[in-house]
Amino acid sequence: MAFECNIDARGKAARIRLGIVGIIGSFLFAGATLFGVLPTTIGWIMSGGSFLGGAFSIWEGRKGWCIVRAMGFKTKI
Repeated sequence: MAFECNIDARGKAARIRLGIVGIIGSFLFAGATLFGVLPTTIGWIMSGGSFLGGAFSIWEGRKGWCIVRAMGFKTKI
């Protein structure tokens, strides 16, 4: 499966920024879980999901490919 570039520079930058925010959020969720603010199971699931989502978004930005656009939907950015 070939990943053809389907987003422009603005889209790439937006996805990288979104990914960075997601990864920072995952560290905040992890900290809140460690300090007992969030329940253990929920906190780790939120932290892991946020980290994986952020990492995927950064990968999309670096690759220049968007999974939503690849499925045929139009996005604003």
